Amino acid sequence: MAEDSMEIDDSLYSRQRYVLGDSAMQQMAQSAVFLSGLGGPGIEIAKNIVLAGLKAVTLHDTKQCETWDLGSNFFIHKEDVLSQRKRAEAVCPRVAELNPYVHVDTSITALDDNTDLSFLRNYQCVILTEARLSLQKRVNDFCHAQCPPIRFISCDTYGISVRVFCDFGEDFEVFDSTGEEPKEIFIQSITRDNPGVLTCLDNQPHCLQTGQCIVFREVNGMEELNGTSRQVTVLSPHSFAIGDTSQLQEYTHGGFFVLLKTPKMYTFETLERQLWDPQVLTPDFSKPEAPLQIHAAMLALDTFQEQENRLPNIGCLQDAQTLLKLTEEVNATLRNKAPVNAELVQWLARTARGTLPPLAAAVGGLASQEVLKAITGKFAPLQQWFYLDVIELVKPLQSLPVDDFLPRGDRYDGLRVCIGESLCRELHKLRVFLVGCGAIGCEMLKNFALLGVGLGQSSGEVYITDPDLIEKSNLNRQFLFRPHHIQKPKSTTAAEATLNINPDLQVDAHLNKVCPATESIYSDSFYSRLNLVVTALDNVEARRYVDSRCVSNQRALLDSGTMGTKGHTEIIVPNLTESYNSHRDPPEEEIPFCTLKSFPSVIEHTIQWARDKFENAFALKPSMYNNFWQTHISAEFVLQRMQAGESLEGSFEVIKLLNRRPHCWEQCVTLARLKFEKYFKRKALQLLHAFPLDTRLKDGSLFWQSPKRPPAPIDFDLKDPLHFTFIVSTARLFADIYNIPYSEKDLRGDTVAEILLHVKIPEYQPSVKCIETDESAKKPDQLKMPLSSEEERAAIGQLKLAISGDFVKADRLRMSPLEFEKDDDSNGHMDFVTAASSLRAKMYSIEPADRFKTKRIAGKIIPAIATATAAVAGLVALELIKIVGGFGFESLKNCFFNLALPVILFTEPAAVKRAYIRENIYFSIWDCWTISGREDFTLSDFMNAVREKYGIEPTMVVHGVKMLYVPVMPGHTKRLKLTMLKLIKPSAGRQYVDLTVSFAPERADEEDLPGPPVRYFFSRAEHAP
Repeated sequence: MAEDSMEIDDSLYSRQRYVLGDSAMQQMAQSAVFLSGLGGPGIEIAKNIVLAGLKAVTLHDTKQCETWDLGSNFFIHKEDVLSQRKRAEAVCPRVAELNPYVHVDTSITALDDNTDLSFLRNYQCVILTEARLSLQKRVNDFCHAQCPPIRFISCDTYGISVRVFCDFGEDFEVFDSTGEEPKEIFIQSITRDNPGVLTCLDNQPHCLQTGQCIVFREVNGMEELNGTSRQVTVLSPHSFAIGDTSQLQEYTHGGFFVLLKTPKMYTFETLERQLWDPQVLTPDFSKPEAPLQIHAAMLALDTFQEQENRLPNIGCLQDAQTLLKLTEEVNATLRNKAPVNAELVQWLARTARGTLPPLAAAVGGLASQEVLKAITGKFAPLQQWFYLDVIELVKPLQSLPVDDFLPRGDRYDGLRVCIGESLCRELHKLRVFLVGCGAIGCEMLKNFALLGVGLGQSSGEVYITDPDLIEKSNLNRQFLFRPHHIQKPKSTTAAEATLNINPDLQVDAHLNKVCPATESIYSDSFYSRLNLVVTALDNVEARRYVDSRCVSNQRALLDSGTMGTKGHTEIIVPNLTESYNSHRDPPEEEIPFCTLKSFPSVIEHTIQWARDKFENAFALKPSMYNNFWQTHISAEFVLQRMQAGESLEGSFEVIKLLNRRPHCWEQCVTLARLKFEKYFKRKALQLLHAFPLDTRLKDGSLFWQSPKRPPAPIDFDLKDPLHFTFIVSTARLFADIYNIPYSEKDLRGDTVAEILLHVKIPEYQPSVKCIETDESAKKPDQLKMPLSSEEERAAIGQLKLAISGDFVKADRLRMSPLEFEKDDDSNGHMDFVTAASSLRAKMYSIEPADRFKTKRIAGKIIPAIATATAAVAGLVALELIKIVGGFGFESLKNCFFNLALPVILFTEPAAVKRAYIRENIYFSIWDCWTISGREDFTLSDFMNAVREKYGIEPTMVVHGVKMLYVPVMPGHTKRLKLTMLKLIKPSAGRQYVDLTVSFAPERADEEDLPGPPVRYFFSRAEHAP
């Protein structure tokens, strides 16, 4: 972000801009933050807020680097410990290189009860970590008393427990509580009554709450509503009251409403006042009293530290008893309280000296988001406490001796205090496969390094793969990468950066996709060497594939994802939980073909239309053209076959492209001008010819009523910048696909204007083409549509002309398809899509979108921010520890959060379902029956083997989509004598296939019974039981 002009560097911040918006980003670029404490949570917060793009961050810490820090601070290295550097001095340059736009400096002076706090007036937000409660109260009182108040946040982690406290002053204004973009909802009817009742079109849910306000647009009849706002009272999911409409005109048709976002005021109390009557967020409804129980226990821990000037000793029963007594005393003084949880207090005493790096990452993500809220007023702030414990992580370790938890003088001492030496060793031995090295992947690798996952000396290993190269926009949240890494592979770069955090890791980096095409690499043998798989993917299809491989190979899978401030984690464990494929999200709603082609009603329709035009004209058609000429050896050969009456798929489109192929830049501009005429004038004229404005449907209602908008033809005007942009960008793209050179001079307005003077626009003649109005109709495949005899004759004639004119040389039978690239502003791709979408929006009287919004929708960009990726990866790593420890189902947690609201919800994973076959025979998704065959093993042998081994009669056998044996199918009985090899025809080296087998029901009148997949090994040697 440039400091002088406040211009936002979109190439770096584009994904985050879609989360926060430009106003918030500009406020951040003018804000300074003071952060004290550089342990686990402190360094996480520092990383996240510097990546986000503040103006300045001061890192305060007085401690010296110790071996202990290597297990919690990923920016402290072994040499820093050996040279006895101060933590702040060691990490400052490493934090600073995360973002060149942020000024990062250090402070190593004492911050205590005697410090003059006036220097804090230089900051908009102050964050304290690793600070005693007395200092937190003093600093908070100072911040609260300023005018305007300095926003205050404190964050503490002690072993298995964390807390975050926020105080943003008595009058904190939030201009957008949710960050959700309001949708246009079309209106079915509005009654003329007191109160008037509005019903949404097609029973679309309005998603409003009573008390919210909406704004009306384009209402016909009751036109007084247009541009006004009304407060709503919800009556049903698709209707609500809007106050008195009895004095307005009668509603006739059309119109839509949009939620009006209004600023909201939040009131905060000081830490001192909140201590005794805390306002808390409840993240886990299976233990609703936990936040207040942790509040009392951590206040008691603060008292313990004040009294003893230390934390409880590891495994010291006396210290645990003292802490329990203090907790009971503190709890008695609280106004808002819950019963004391003695078990929680004992574990807090036992682990308080320790650190869980993933827990620090999770709470650091949440606290960082609160920092951004404090500065910008974007999103609802935390009011006022967040508490979390991970007691499920340590409960199963109760029986281990105290010695297992004692320090041993290495980087894992903080972790060892919490989970013990035995579990640390299991982490070191782990062999894990991380799929994806983007934002979540980088955060996961950091967690692996701090936890010591996959150490070479312990025969552990971390396999990582990602086919992508690093782009500048990745640097905003993929914190292992730096500007000099751009265009280098993500996986190998991430591996190198991970080894900088912990050189003892064994990391094997690949550049492959994980998909059916790479099963020879990521084979069953590969999965058999793994303990578990972690996905850091950004699409459902890849997740489903990896999940299927994990189920097939009985391997645990840890999945997660983010979208903006939202995040989720899903834990999948063999024989305990359902898998990712066990649930299906509802399919993404497709825009009907006729809506895109002729009847857009919202800006998303025009953007998708423009994106489709790009894909069709500049990618699909050139690819189809190249494929055609690769298949057919010459134009003369094609002509000969067409004259003989052969129908060649795609020939009509290809010959049309050949015939209209431009030879020079001037012809590209002409083509672009003709496209303008076709898209934005003739289309409108044709629609109004087919459906005049007064057209009515069979029921008497107007054809052109909401959501249908009548188009208005656009007359070309070169002086209009939008018209000029469309012509130039379209001409450039035509030149690119036809390999026609052009210069900067060619793109100038005077050059283009001169060319356009000579372009002749044919007079419009109405077409007899039928216009599709059925919303269920699908887009026809132009290549497979039968040609009329007239079209065939025309194509043959055009091809003859091309041949006789010597227009069929090899270079003219090639085109250069374009791949849509949204992040390169120099290629003209987004220029075309933005201009085309805006012109179509203007034609249909739709509010156009700016380039920024158009890019998000056309490029299907997933909004992203470092706070959410850090939090989600931390939560996944906590579950990884449980799985490695072999903990039971009751300890596992899935999570959904939205840091904007903030909402954090922990739930149990879905337990595995067991399906009944019959007679005490059950199966789940994790079951796979196995049969070992041999070269002469027949289908009959296979069915007999299943019956003998599993005690149930097979009735049908299917391999993929191929039916091997269905008794009712003609000729299938004869197949019983054929060998399995002949029936299946496996590829070379294939050891087994998974077959779908149905079984005989208990009664003859019942349907066949489903069962688990039956894995058939082609030879006994291949199946090692």
